[in-house]
Amino acid sequence: MFSRLALAAAVLASLSACAPLQQAPAGLPQQQTPPQQPQQPPAPVAQAVGGLPAPVLQLLGQHGIAPESVSALVLRGDQVLLAHHAERPMQPASTMKLVTTLVGLEQLGPVFRGRTELLSNGDVKDGVLKGDLVLKGGADVDLSGETLEAMLRALRLSGIKRIDGNLVLDRAVFNPARGDLDLPPFDEAPEAYYNVIPDALLINKNMLQVDMRSDGKRLELDMQPALAGVRIESAMKLVEADCAKWEDGWKLPQAVKQQDGRIKVVLNGTFPKNCTKTYSINVVDRDDYIDGLFRLKWKQLGGKLDGKTVAGSAPLDARLLAAHTARALPEIVRDTNKPSDNALARTLFLSLGALEADPVLGSRPLPPMPGQTTHARADGAVRNWMRGHGIDDSGLVIENGSGLSRIERISPLQMGGLLKAGLRSNWAPEFQASMPIAAMDGTLRRRLQGTAAAGRARLKTGTLRNVVALAGYVPDASGAQNVVVIMVNDERAGEGRGRAIADALVDWVARSGAAPGAGTVQATVTAPGVSPGLAPVMTTASATAPATMPATAPAAAASTAGAARAAAAEPAGMSAAPAPAQR
Repeated sequence: MFSRLALAAAVLASLSACAPLQQAPAGLPQQQTPPQQPQQPPAPVAQAVGGLPAPVLQLLGQHGIAPESVSALVLRGDQVLLAHHAERPMQPASTMKLVTTLVGLEQLGPVFRGRTELLSNGDVKDGVLKGDLVLKGGADVDLSGETLEAMLRALRLSGIKRIDGNLVLDRAVFNPARGDLDLPPFDEAPEAYYNVIPDALLINKNMLQVDMRSDGKRLELDMQPALAGVRIESAMKLVEADCAKWEDGWKLPQAVKQQDGRIKVVLNGTFPKNCTKTYSINVVDRDDYIDGLFRLKWKQLGGKLDGKTVAGSAPLDARLLAAHTARALPEIVRDTNKPSDNALARTLFLSLGALEADPVLGSRPLPPMPGQTTHARADGAVRNWMRGHGIDDSGLVIENGSGLSRIERISPLQMGGLLKAGLRSNWAPEFQASMPIAAMDGTLRRRLQGTAAAGRARLKTGTLRNVVALAGYVPDASGAQNVVVIMVNDERAGEGRGRAIADALVDWVARSGAAPGAGTVQATVTAPGVSPGLAPVMTTASATAPATMPATAPAAAASTAGAARAAAAEPAGMSAAPAPAQR
């Protein structure tokens, strides 16, 4: 009994600062981190293995994963239902997107929209623009070939037929403008969509859609969009193999620049005979991609570009010729969390350090802060928000805001505090609607089927090679909302093992909370000095697990490598990458 009381008191001490969940002070600038005040270290949470319920402990033993590899927290209102290593910073994988999206909604607001502009300070005479045309990026995540074509059509309708100057690509709203340059690949698939590193001017996410059709003798290729100056060819060998396993022979494609400036995309590896597949790749440098796409669309509209495509900035006296704005932020947040889109999350994170909402334009750049990177300002915005809500940010590490990282860290206590704040946010409906629904959609559509959480729990998933995580909201058997966070960091977490453990905890929470006599027993423990309204509820596994609790993992919790690939997020109009690193 004493250890349980100590555990309850320790967790309450760590969470007490989160209880008021006040809004951040209005005078606190989001883009600048204030001097950090000396902070008391978080109260230690008892390292009690018994804090984990029996179904979770059973699976840990079955899969050879130590309880020390798990951190978990379950809150029911202001009560602590379960805490296990909850103060310890862990790799969160894609559950980190909850931080980015909630802070994004709170700081940027629901009317925020990324923006793209066509600008020039040149004069127009007899259909000729005498000067450079600037394509200025503003984190418009909906910028596509179709939207670029619409902007260029507006240019043609204004009377411009020829551009007597260069096409200038302005990415200056982010600092540095090209975060992808000289950055080592995250894994063995740098061409895959999930690995795209965003900038402020990213069209089609820089993806080329490749259609591959083979018979018994030859492989035919088609590429969309058909970029001007870019062609595709195959160095792949046709083999007798299962078409469904075509990615087994896939090797990293190459984009080779010729002496005349043209680009040749070469596909490598093997491909099955009598097979048809579509895949999307990111291999062409993004400046070359925009150049080829712009020239293609402008020529189709009857226009001509005399100059080159160069990087630069819009002159101060440039006037607006055409513009496009993205969808409102709640829609982008939904498309970030449901399929676990890394590029969207990373763009939103950087937007926190570069942009603010504008009720007319959608967004506008923040005042510049020389010498400070966009990442540093975004990191400061997140920490300011957390501190404003009484959440200790000690140990928090944000590399890119998507979770596609080996160094990002957050503790279940911090994530739990954020999720509590999400329940009280003005934008709580938008935030919750963005999260996958158990056994129904998003990255949870094949998980937790047949469990008490199916169709009820809203949770963000997270998966890396050695990480499995879940975080979100789980109604229990009485309908009470629970905040649930679990992170498994272990080399054995793959091949469905970590998922089974995380899903077992969610199912346990969903089954708990029934009235006495309904098959479960609740044990309420009040820590000394704690008011009854904040009494932590500590329930032991033997007390709360229903007699019918299955001894094995919830249905469909484990998956083969092939099923995991099939469950990966697919951006609209693009094929999923082989073997995605996380979701």
